[in-house]
Amino acid sequence: MNLSQLILGSSSVARKNILNEMGFEFQVMTADIDERSIRRKDPDELVMLLAEAKGQPTNMPGSGARRHQGALLTHKNLKYADAIMSRMNISDYQKEGDQPTLLITSDIVVVHEGIIREKPSSKEEARQFLKGYSGGHVSTVGGVVVTNLTTGKKLGSLDKAEVYFHDIPDEIIENLIDEGVVFRVAGGLLLEHPLVLPFVEAVVGSSDSVMGLSKDLANKLIHEALLA
Repeated sequence: MNLSQLILGSSSVARKNILNEMGFEFQVMTADIDERSIRRKDPDELVMLLAEAKGQPTNMPGSGARRHQGALLTHKNLKYADAIMSRMNISDYQKEGDQPTLLITSDIVVVHEGIIREKPSSKEEARQFLKGYSGGHVSTVGGVVVTNLTTGKKLGSLDKAEVYFHDIPDEIIENLIDEGVVFRVAGGLLLEHPLVLPFVEAVVGSSDSVMGLSKDLANKLIHEALLA
């Protein structure tokens, strides 16, 4: 793979672990955006907006709204990219003959009973989310955007999964809330947490997609972006 550098636009531990498991060496640059200021009723559109907002440059050629495999990409909310792009001199990545540098950004939302659930904002909301999952199921919608910083080309798509749960005891829910980690993930959903795993009945789709980054989709988009 002729890749000069891969940049992950996320501080997510799960996404770092997934890229490590895929064998990639990468640099991390975080995106300081107010995700709750970006709103859409359609979860597919919302995650693509969030994923692109995390990596959208303000001065890159070739950016704009386009569709890739039916997924909506847009360049709204460009100001939220400043946390990443203001730390880069884009022209450094666009020198003739250079191997491509790729930026990968992603986002995920949890959908329960038709309602989008992002990161819980309070203990009460986290408790409501987790009790709702007990004995039921949730869907996840993940959006991934890979930008070739050398050519300015952008590719993105969606990945979906479903998680079915056994009944989750109130004690487990309270322990998760007291630990505080549920407030850092979409819907308070922690598939990989040792307190949660025993109560997962089934996953339809890939577990890495539920955790924040589909390996198959990321690998596909990375290879396509190198050719873009």
